[in-house]
Amino acid sequence: MATNPSNGPRVVVIGAGMSGLLMGIKLLEAGISNFVIYEKALKVGGTWRENTYPNVACDIFSPAYSYSFETNAEWNFRFGRGEEIQRYFEGVSRKYGLDDYITFGADISQARWDGACWRIELADGRTDAAEVLVSAVGGLHFPRVPDIPGLDTFAGPSFHTARWDHTVNIRDKRVGVIGTGSTAAQVVPGIVDKVSELFLFQRTAQWILPTRDRKYSDRSKRWRREHAWLARLIHRCDLLLPDIVSAGVRGNKFILSRLDRECRHNLATVRDPELRRELTPNYPVACKRLVVSEDFYPAIQRPNAHLVTAAIEKIVPEGVVTRDGTRTDLDVLVLSTGFYPYKTTVNVVGDRRQTLAETWGGSPLTHRTVDVPGFPNFFVVFGPYSPIGNMSIIENSEIQAGYIMKCIDLITRGRVRTLNPRREVAEREKEDIRKALKKTVWQSGCQSWYLDENGEAVSWPWSLRRFRRDLRGPVLSEYDVG
Repeated sequence: MATNPSNGPRVVVIGAGMSGLLMGIKLLEAGISNFVIYEKALKVGGTWRENTYPNVACDIFSPAYSYSFETNAEWNFRFGRGEEIQRYFEGVSRKYGLDDYITFGADISQARWDGACWRIELADGRTDAAEVLVSAVGGLHFPRVPDIPGLDTFAGPSFHTARWDHTVNIRDKRVGVIGTGSTAAQVVPGIVDKVSELFLFQRTAQWILPTRDRKYSDRSKRWRREHAWLARLIHRCDLLLPDIVSAGVRGNKFILSRLDRECRHNLATVRDPELRRELTPNYPVACKRLVVSEDFYPAIQRPNAHLVTAAIEKIVPEGVVTRDGTRTDLDVLVLSTGFYPYKTTVNVVGDRRQTLAETWGGSPLTHRTVDVPGFPNFFVVFGPYSPIGNMSIIENSEIQAGYIMKCIDLITRGRVRTLNPRREVAEREKEDIRKALKKTVWQSGCQSWYLDENGEAVSWPWSLRRFRRDLRGPVLSEYDVG
C-alpha cells in the first residue's frame, strides 16, 4: 500500500492487546509512523495480560492463534497456555519496534469528535488530537460482576477470574466458583487438587467438546523453526476446525449432528447418572460457545468437587445461600461470570454528541463490523457483528485491520478527509444480518453473551469467505465523505 507519511493522518489506537499491536504493525508497514497506542496497563497483552487464573489457556489451537505473518514455532502445547501467549505478544511488540509507539499507563477517559478531528482526554489530564481513532479494546474486556444480593458482605477473599488475586492462598481452603463457562472449565481442573473442597455453582450446563490437548516435542518445534512453510501450513490447517464449527452454527445439519455426538459421548464419561443429568444442557449444541476441555468432567467428578445447581439467593459473610435454604460455607469466592460484551470505559462522543454506549446500547449498529454511523474516522476491531464463536479472533482482526488500513490510505492520499458511514446503509446491512441470524443455532432459544438486549445475536451469520469478500475495501457510496 503506497502512502506518503508526511501527509498522513495522526492515528490514535486504544489498547495494546492483540488487535492494537496488529494495527501498529500495519501502520508501520504502510509507512505511517505518526501514531500512538494508548494502553491503560503497564505492558502489552490485553486478554492474556489480564487473565492469569490457574490453568488459563486458549481454546483455539495455538498455531492458529498467531498472526498469519508471524507464526510461532515455540508453542509448547496444542492449546497455548496463557503465559506463553503473553510472551508471544510481548515478543511481537519488541520485534516490530512497537514499544516506541506505546504510551503505557494511559487511560483514555474521553474521545470527542469536534468536526475536524478527535479530541482525546486522558484520565491524568493529558490531551491529544487525531484525525483517525481506532478502538482495539476488544469485545470482552469489562468483567461482569453478578448482581447477587450481599455479594459485598462475603467475609473472605472474593475476586473475578480476570482479576485473580495471587496473594490469596487457596490451598486446603473451601473455594466456591460461580459460573460454568469456558473459564470455569479451566479453573476447576486447575485448582481442584489444591483446595480441600470445591463448589461449582451452576446456573446453566454447558456442552463440552473433548478436543485433545498435547505437548509439542522438541523435534516438532525444531521442524517448524527450520521450515517456515511448515509453520504456515500448520497455521492454515489448524484454522479448519473453527471454520467447520462455524459452518455448523450457520445451520449445516451434518456438522451439528457430529458436534452433538461428540459432546454427548464426552458427557457419557460422567459415571454418576444424577451428576450426568445435572451436567446435561437443555439447548442445542453450539447455541452457546462450545466449551473445549478434556479435563473438566474428570475434575468435577473428584471426591472433593461438588456441583451446586440450586439457584443462588444471596451471599452472606459465611458463604452462599441457595433458594432451597442451603448455606455453603466458603473461605474463598471466585466469580467466573464472564464479561459485558463491547463495553469500554472510554466515553466516545460522535458528531451529534451521541455516545458510542448509546449507539451500541440495546441493539448495536455498525457498518461492515468496523465503523459506526455518526462517528467519522472512527474504527473498531472486533466490534458488534464480528465473527464470533469457536474461531481464532486473530484471523477476524487481520481482516478488519486490512479494511481499516484501506480507509486510512484514502485519507493519507488525500482522496477523502473524513469517512462517516451512512446510517441507512448500516441499517439495511443490519436487517440483512438479522434475517440471516434467524437460520443459525444462536437463535435456537438459549441465553448467551452473543445476544443483545432484544435477544438477537450480535454476530456475523455468514461464512468467513464472505466476511473477507465484504471487507475487501471501502465503497465510497456507503459513506458521507468529507
